[in-house]
Amino acid sequence: MGKAFVFGDNVDTDVIVPGRYLNLSEPSELAGVCMAGLEDAFAAKIGRGDIFVAGRNFGCGSSREHAPVSIKAAGVACIIAASFARIFYRNAINIGLPVVQSVEAVGAVNDGDEVNVDLERGIIENLTLGETYRFVPFPPFMLEILKDGGMVGHIRKSSR
Repeated sequence: MGKAFVFGDNVDTDVIVPGRYLNLSEPSELAGVCMAGLEDAFAAKIGRGDIFVAGRNFGCGSSREHAPVSIKAAGVACIIAASFARIFYRNAINIGLPVVQSVEAVGAVNDGDEVNVDLERGIIENLTLGETYRFVPFPPFMLEILKDGGMVGHIRKSSR
């Protein structure tokens, strides 16, 4: 459960992590520049477990993995969007950052609302408004990848 940060359509990877920060590679460093394309100190507003809510085509632009790493390292628990850029979606799952599509939730959740996401059941609860929205739940194999912290953790666990 976390506070919602609401964004519009076409949030690109240069907004998430501007090019001037691409020399950073440590997740802890990238956490501090999350969404710096909107506001340099935006990351300071994010609390562990918060949730990003966005319109269409979230994560468009370059295929840099810095963007989802920055979001996850900043403490964001999940991104809800109307749609995602394909490579961003794949990168997010690969690093263990849940990304769910729900046009209904995007149209209803307001900045600052308290939101809970149940990945297994495919349910988004807006605790502020007392509303529930549905999305297609992840298949079991994807839930395992997310629970293992991403593809690297999943492969390590599977090879033991």
